[in-house]
Amino acid sequence: MCTIRCSAFTPYATAGVGAAAVLAFRNLRKLPVMDDSRLRAVSDVFPDTQYEDLLRLVLGTGTAKSDRTGTGTRSVFGHQLRYDLSTAFPLITTKKVHLKSIVYELLWFLRGDSNVAWLHEHGVSIWDEWADARGELGPVYGVQWRSWPTPDGAQIDQISEVLHTLRTNPDSRRMIVSAWNVADLDRMALAPCHALFQFYVADGKLSCQLYQRSADLFLGVPFNIASYALLTLMVAQQTELAPGDFIWTGGDCHIYDNHVEQVREQLDREPYPFPQLHLRPAPSLFDYEYSDVEVVGYQHHPAIKAPVAV
Repeated sequence: MCTIRCSAFTPYATAGVGAAAVLAFRNLRKLPVMDDSRLRAVSDVFPDTQYEDLLRLVLGTGTAKSDRTGTGTRSVFGHQLRYDLSTAFPLITTKKVHLKSIVYELLWFLRGDSNVAWLHEHGVSIWDEWADARGELGPVYGVQWRSWPTPDGAQIDQISEVLHTLRTNPDSRRMIVSAWNVADLDRMALAPCHALFQFYVADGKLSCQLYQRSADLFLGVPFNIASYALLTLMVAQQTELAPGDFIWTGGDCHIYDNHVEQVREQLDREPYPFPQLHLRPAPSLFDYEYSDVEVVGYQHHPAIKAPVAV
């Protein structure tokens, strides 16, 4: 089995955090002030807390807002998390995250599917709340990724085009995949929350940035971080590039009012270091199977249940 080692976060990588805040972060955890060359060594020992720090930020300073579901939220606008995939896989540890659903959903997206039947065949029901009686969701993520419709009736396979560009012109600034097709929004069971992602190559390393317009921090974001980190590692393997960073950028970053107690419970827990990911090579990006993905050393706290806002 070929192993892709996927780094835990370095303190300087927290988006929007200046030098003073970095020093305060160190003091909070009673870490010695050190030069930049030693920061990565620290990141390999101390667990990543970027996600939990964002929960604290929204819980403490978020603005009360109404929402489409009528539940109510606390929200901040604009935040970024950065994960170095070269030495660790960003699977949140302060609660158990359901890896099986993450992997199968990603494979389902890559199939270009819009019906939950295939997910059901593999015991995954995360899309059931939005599916119609036939299991259809309309032209959601996978459809847009693999068969974006053009005015002349043709279709664009955005994923295949990005793979081609990565192999032939890795310095391109156009390696973008979008699920936000304005013409199709009304036919989607749920408008894309994670709307657009872009690949970037530097020094033989592949990085990916996701823009998530609507970020359900408790239920959705841990799932989305792991899903796109896995996609980045798959694409890196297929294009013979080393893993770089996964950057998660959130627009409306919110905690639902009926998730507040669950968030407080999660924040009472100490995070563990991230696990490793082993990825068995596949003939193409579209040939990966669930058994090709193995997460090793996932130490986590128990799962915390919460209602999904539909």
